[in-house]
Amino acid sequence: MRNTHTMDISQARYDAIAATERHLRRHGAALCDLLDALDDQAGFEALCRLHSTFSQSFPDADSVEDAVHDIGRFLANQSPSSLDRIGVERNFAASDMARWHGARISEIYGKFRHAR
Repeated sequence: MRNTHTMDISQARYDAIAATERHLRRHGAALCDLLDALDDQAGFEALCRLHSTFSQSFPDADSVEDAVHDIGRFLANQSPSSLDRIGVERNFAASDMARWHGARISEIYGKFRHAR
């Protein structure tokens, strides 16, 4: 009898990678703008690592998961007051964007966590 558990996990991780790539294609530019506006290298570097991982023919699931986790943690650590200040200074909906992107990144990260 074949063990399908390993295949199920592999498929779930593949699906999580695909969801991440779809999100980057659709919303990567806005996420990049947000991370640039927050003016902190940590979040932007995590996004660059994520893009770099997708430049490979077969993206490494652990690398994608780590970068997604770092981006999500970075967004979650932003204080509402700093987001409001950035929004006013740059006429940029930083608070709304951080909440929206944070929620989407959290959903994607959840796909990786469920694939274990």
